[in-house]
Amino acid sequence: MERRRTAATFAPQPFVSLGITFDTGALIALERRKQRISRVYTTAVADGIIVTVPAAVIVEWWRGRSDARDTILRGVRVEPLDTQLAQVAGVALAATRGATPVDALVMASAARRGDVVYTSDFEDLDRLRTHFPVVRVLSV
Repeated sequence: MERRRTAATFAPQPFVSLGITFDTGALIALERRKQRISRVYTTAVADGIIVTVPAAVIVEWWRGRSDARDTILRGVRVEPLDTQLAQVAGVALAATRGATPVDALVMASAARRGDVVYTSDFEDLDRLRTHFPVVRVLSV
């Protein structure tokens, strides 16, 4: 019998953050050297906290090579899209009006690890929290 993939599949202890996940807005803010996200990133690196970026986020963010983008990309862990992650994100996408595929993937990715998500689109990702209650969403 096949087990149904739900957000609960990735349910670590509520609000126990094991790392950080950045969405596209966080990468753009980091690239533009915005103070708040730069401080978050610098502190995470200094404390040995892994910053994860789902591969789909790179698609939205990457608009050609630059020194800043190369440096940022070297400093984060890019999570590949696998079938289980895609299925969990798809279920959330279907259940959340107005959600985008990349936002659903960001939330599913963060839920997998119990990460905190940093975003410039707080409202969009916060709507997905009904499906991923273990994920804490913070604005950049």
